[in-house]
Amino acid sequence: MFFHIVLERNMQLHPRHFGPHLRDKLVAKLMKDVEGTCSGRHGFVVAITGVDSIGKGRIRDGTGFVTFPVKYQCVVFRPFKGEILEAVVTMVNKMGFFAEAGPVQIFVSNHLIPDDMEFQSGDVPNYTTSDGSVKIIKDSEVRLKIIGTRVDATEIFCIGTIKDDFLGVINDPGAAS
Repeated sequence: MFFHIVLERNMQLHPRHFGPHLRDKLVAKLMKDVEGTCSGRHGFVVAITGVDSIGKGRIRDGTGFVTFPVKYQCVVFRPFKGEILEAVVTMVNKMGFFAEAGPVQIFVSNHLIPDDMEFQSGDVPNYTTSDGSVKIIKDSEVRLKIIGTRVDATEIFCIGTIKDDFLGVINDPGAAS
């Protein structure tokens, strides 16, 4: 799920950047350092939407660098248990498949795939229904439900299932050929 929150960060800036464009340099460095990162507490920072305030800088002894406290608004993505997501399958093997929903990688075990789907090895490993009408292959789009998350300091891991009503393949790239 996406949230719009306010965060704070202390930014260090080299003295060569001081001048009339100091604020622009700080904002550019903030965007470069923060966008695309993950904090276990808040989730993945998708985009910075605005800078609320930049505090007075404090000179660091011995280095000449200055530390500025910056308060900014950003959009974060944090998946929750029970959330339904649409994801793209990145890898299929006999243990299950991996899918990505934005920056989050989700593993769906073969125990959490409907019983009528069986693993087919070969050139293109896939899970196929007994009648062959539905296939899960690499680049398939699936709708899945998150049943568990594990949060590390810099990453979020998820376990998902497609063994529920209205879950499963949305778009099959193999059907077009």
